[in-house]
Amino acid sequence: MKNTALTDTHIKTGAKMVPFAGYNMPVTYAGINAEHETVRKAVGVFDVSHMGEFILKGEKALDLIQKVSSNDASKLYDGKVQYSCLPNQTGGIVDDLLVYRMDEQTYMLVVNASNIEKDWDWISSFNDFGVEMKNISDRTSLLAVQGPKAAEALQSLTDVDLASMEYYTFKRSIFAGIKNVIISATGYTGAGGFEIYFDHEYAD
Repeated sequence: MKNTALTDTHIKTGAKMVPFAGYNMPVTYAGINAEHETVRKAVGVFDVSHMGEFILKGEKALDLIQKVSSNDASKLYDGKVQYSCLPNQTGGIVDDLLVYRMDEQTYMLVVNASNIEKDWDWISSFNDFGVEMKNISDRTSLLAVQGPKAAEALQSLTDVDLASMEYYTFKRSIFAGIKNVIISATGYTGAGGFEIYFDHEYAD
């Protein structure tokens, strides 16, 4: 079973750990009901470092994404995120994912933890465009800071004006003294917030 860079911290601080998608993950600290209310009314932090991240780079990177995903990634601009899925050839879905446009020739795909290898193989099988692909999942940590007070809780850690960021946009900036952190106005709770991507060496 794999660990995230924060597994030891979770254990030391009393998290209940469970296996999930091949990882040893914290499922709760104080109890699900209390944590649910905290995220809805204030702010909570989730370690979702088990998620997968792929970098696609090259002149034909967009062509590859257009070939394998269902949404129209040509509508993206630098700093924009798009929700999409990887359809299979029989009308089903391989996985859902987020597509980040880093620049005109560089994209980051964020996929589900249990499907990292499957998604990588699926996308690779259609890469007849010569696109450079890198799987950076094992070196990327991801914290989801979610809730209506997320911007307030994080603002002192960055010069980026978090409250002004539009939903499904991101910025690369200094965060908590760490350079080149991706600050993304995304999340899966429905309560607002941010997802913070950074190299796992800074996780502690």
